Amino acid sequence: MSADASSSGRGPRIALLPLDERPVNVRLPADVAAIAGASLALPPREMLPDLRKAGRADELGAWLEAASDAADALVVSTDMLCYGGLIAARTSADPLATALGRLEALRAISERHPALPVAAVTLVMRASDSYNPQEEPDYWATHGRELHRLGAVHHRAFAGQTGADLAALEAGIPRDIRLDFERRRLRNHQINLHALSLAADGAIDPLLITADDTAEFAAGTMEQLWLTQWSRILPIPGQVLMYPGADEVGAVLVARQLALILDGTARFRVECADPAGLERIPNFENGPLRVAIDRQVRAAGAELVDDAGAMALLVHAPDSRRRDLCGHIPQFDGDDRNDAARTAELALRLLEGGRDVALADLRYSNGGDPLLIDALRERGILTRLAAYGGWNTAGNALGSVVAAAAATQVARGAGTYDAAAARRLLLHRLIEDWGYQAVARRTYDAGLRNFDAQGEAAAARDVARELNALLAEIAPGTTIDSVSFPWHRSFELDVTLTGATA
Repeated sequence: MSADASSSGRGPRIALLPLDERPVNVRLPADVAAIAGASLALPPREMLPDLRKAGRADELGAWLEAASDAADALVVSTDMLCYGGLIAARTSADPLATALGRLEALRAISERHPALPVAAVTLVMRASDSYNPQEEPDYWATHGRELHRLGAVHHRAFAGQTGADLAALEAGIPRDIRLDFERRRLRNHQINLHALSLAADGAIDPLLITADDTAEFAAGTMEQLWLTQWSRILPIPGQVLMYPGADEVGAVLVARQLALILDGTARFRVECADPAGLERIPNFENGPLRVAIDRQVRAAGAELVDDAGAMALLVHAPDSRRRDLCGHIPQFDGDDRNDAARTAELALRLLEGGRDVALADLRYSNGGDPLLIDALRERGILTRLAAYGGWNTAGNALGSVVAAAAATQVARGAGTYDAAAARRLLLHRLIEDWGYQAVARRTYDAGLRNFDAQGEAAAARDVARELNALLAEIAPGTTIDSVSFPWHRSFELDVTLTGATA
C-alpha cells in the first residue's frame, strides 16, 4: 500500500477520468474498487458528457489535476481529457493543438507528483459498420458503411492485397465527407502518438491503446500497426498494451492500480471446454481471443500461470457462427446445448476441486448465453462464481470479469476484501448481461429501440418486473430498486440492487 494510504489508516483512493458517463464506465469501476475497500473519485456529473453533448474538457482537466493531490493513483481516459468523452472524440471540431494542450495535463501531474501512479487508456477511433449516426458524425446515416469499408480496403492495399476497386468506392462518398472523416482519424491518431511520447517520458504507465469495435481489416487495425511500431522503437520505461476493448478498460485499470497500491498480484489459469475457440477472432475484434486474454490479464496487473491452484479464468469460447444477440433472436440447436453443458460441467469440476472460478461468457456478442446460465443453475453453481461477464463485445465481457476477479484476489491478500461488494457485482452482471441483454431485451427488437419519455418510463417498469422475477429465482432476497436507460435506448441499462449480501 502507498505510504499515504497506509499511514492515514484509510482505504485506497483512486481518481478516475472515465471514457464517458454511462454506468459501465462509472459504476463498474467503482464496484471493482469497492471489492478491495477502495473509494473512487469521479468528476462532478455536470462536467461529464450527456450522450452527444460533450463534457467540459478544460474543467475536467483542472479537476483531474486537483484530484491528483489527494489520490493514491489515477486512471485516465484521454478521450475524455482531450475532447470531453468517447462520442466527442468522433464528432467534435476541437483543433489538434487544443486537444494536445489538454493531454499535457498528464505531464504536469507527473512533474508535480512523480511517485503517483498514472494509468491511461487512449482509443483508436472506430468506423462503425452501420448507418446509425447516434454515436458518429451526422453523415454516418448515409455513408457509414461505405466509410467502414473504405478503411478495410485501404488496409488490404497497405498489406499488399488486391480486391475491391478503391476508386469506385471513393467516388461513392462525397469528397468533403471523406476529408472530414479522415482528418478526424488523423487528429485522433496524433493524440495516440503523443500519448506514446508521454509514456516514453514516464508520465504514463501503463498506456493502453485499445480498439473500439474493429475488425481484422479496418482503418483502426491499420493504425494499430503503426502505433505498435512506434511503441517498439521508442525506449518506453513502462508498459504499452494494444488490444480490442473500450468500455471495460476503466475497470481493468482500477484493478491494476489496486494491485499496485495493495502490493499484490492476481494469478489466473485459463480453462476452456473448447480450446480451439481460443484461436477464434471474436466479432468486432481483430485478433485471436487467446492474445486478447493475455493482454487483458496483463493490463489488470495480473499474470497467467500454469498452476492448478490458481483462480480459474473459465472462458465460454466465441460461437464459430459469430452470432449476435443484439437485433437478433437466435434459434439454439443441439450443438449450442452441448457446448453450454460442457462449459457448465467444467465449472462444476473446478469448483468441486476447490478452485475459484471467474466466468467469461463470450459465446455470443451482446449478451450472456442463456443455455449456459440454465446449465449452471441446474447444477446449483451459478451464484458460486467469483465473477461473471457476458455483455457487448468479447473484450468488454472479458475485461470486466478479469477486473473483478483480480480485485478479489488482491483484496484477499491485503485483508481488505469486501465479500458483499463482490457478490453485488456478480449479481449485477448476471442480471444485466444475461437477465436483460439475453432475455428481457428481446421485447425491444432484441436491443435496438430508442425511447421517448413515456416509452422509457413504461419500459423501466416492465424490465424491473421481469428482472426481479429472475432475481427471485437465482438470489432470493435481492431485488432491483431502480432501472434506467442511460442513453434513452434499449441497448443498455442501469440497475440498482438492494439486499445483495455475501
